[in-house]
Amino acid sequence: MGIAHEYCKVEGNIATVGITDFAQKALGDIVFVDLPEIGSAFVAGDSFGSVESVKAASDVYAPVGGRVTAVNDVLCDEPGLVNSSPEDGAWFVKMEIDADVGETELKKLLNAEEYEAHCEKEAH
Repeated sequence: MGIAHEYCKVEGNIATVGITDFAQKALGDIVFVDLPEIGSAFVAGDSFGSVESVKAASDVYAPVGGRVTAVNDVLCDEPGLVNSSPEDGAWFVKMEIDADVGETELKKLLNAEEYEAHCEKEAH
């Protein structure tokens, strides 16, 4: 699936990252989520974990560079939450965005409308 199917919700300098509804539908029933340790640092495009379903396994990529400040440990025990609440309760990590590159990286991301158009093209 790659970098296009993670979301990044930004509040201040904290990005909440997970996979989109489109991604969870493509994967099917999620059975396992592998998440990084708090304090781990990633640059945009780095794989920071993975998600496995009954159909496939896929890496999850950091949409921006930063340091992990929180991990959604609930997903370790309840990976199916990714299917039922992908863009709310099933966030994967919260990252403190790198100050020196964060604004530049955020400008490269698709907004919700652009992403929806991308998914419609990909589905055809």
